[in-house]
Amino acid sequence: MEYYFAPLEGLTDSIYRRLHHTYFPGLDRYYMPFLSPTMHHSLTGKEKRELPPADSVPFTAIPQILTRVPEDFLWAASVCREQGYREVNLNVGCPSGTVTAKGKGAGMLAEPEKLDAFLNAVFSECDLAISVKTRLGMTEPEEFVRILEIFNQYPICELIIHPRVRKDFYDKPIHPDTFAWALEHTNIPVCYNGNLCSLEDIGSLRQRFPQVQQLMLGRGLIGDPGMLSPGGTDRTALLGFCDALMEEYRVVFGSTRNAMFRMKENWRHLLCRFEGAEKLGKKLRKTTDYSEYVAITREILTSLPMKPRLEPDW
Repeated sequence: MEYYFAPLEGLTDSIYRRLHHTYFPGLDRYYMPFLSPTMHHSLTGKEKRELPPADSVPFTAIPQILTRVPEDFLWAASVCREQGYREVNLNVGCPSGTVTAKGKGAGMLAEPEKLDAFLNAVFSECDLAISVKTRLGMTEPEEFVRILEIFNQYPICELIIHPRVRKDFYDKPIHPDTFAWALEHTNIPVCYNGNLCSLEDIGSLRQRFPQVQQLMLGRGLIGDPGMLSPGGTDRTALLGFCDALMEEYRVVFGSTRNAMFRMKENWRHLLCRFEGAEKLGKKLRKTTDYSEYVAITREILTSLPMKPRLEPDW
C-alpha cells in the first residue's frame, strides 16, 4: 500500500512538506499545491521557492499543474523537467469558484470535448509522465461515464479520483458506488482520495476496495500529521513540528504576524485531535498577539488529552 499527501493550497507548501517528512516519516509521495502558469511563461519568486530541485529533498514530490491551455501546461511541465521531476499531475478536480469560473480545475469536466482536446495536445508533446487528479463531474456523478471514456484513451500513469462532483465541494457525501464502477471500467492505476481521516477510515476503505493500492489523504493528515508514521502523532514530535514550522514561516514571510496566521490554518485542523479544545480554540482564533498565541498552543500541546483518533468538524 502506498500513501500520498494531497496538495492543499496555503497549507502543504515546501516548508510544510519538508518538516512533515522530518517529524512524521512514512508517506510515499507528497503532491505540491498547484502551479497555475500564465501566458507570460515565467515563475514568480514564490513559485520558484515552491518548486525546489527534485533532488534537494529526501522524499518524492510531484508538481501539480492547473491550467486549461495546453501550451501553458507544456511550458510548466518543461520547467518541472528542468528541476529534475519525472512526473507532473494535472488538476481537474479543484472545486473553487474562482478556478472553475475560468474553466480550470473541475471546470474542465463541464466540457468533455474540450478536455479531450486538451489531453490530446499535452500527451502528444509532453515527455514526462502525467497523472490526473479528478472529480466525478460538475453536478452529477453520472457525468463520469463520459469523462472516464476520455481518460481511458490516454497513457495516464495514475488516476487520482476524489469521488465527489464539483457542487459537493468537500462537505457532501462521497459517491462510493461511482468509484466502484470506475475501478471496473479502466485499466489506469487508480488512487482513492477523500474522507480518510483515521486508520479506521483507511481500514474500511481497504476492506471495500482491496484492489486499490494507493491512497491519498489531505485534511486528515493536517489534523493528525503522524497518522501514518510508526510512532503516530506523538505529542513531543508535534510540539517540535509546530515550533519548526513557525520559525521557518517567520523567516520566509518576514513577519511574525503573518506566520502566526498561517499556523492558525493548521491549528484549525489540529484542534480536532484534542479533547476539550473548544475554549482554547476560541481564544486561539481571536488572538493577534504572538506571546498569547505561543501560550495557548503550548497549553493545548502539553495539557489537553489527545483523542484516540481525529474527529473532524469540517
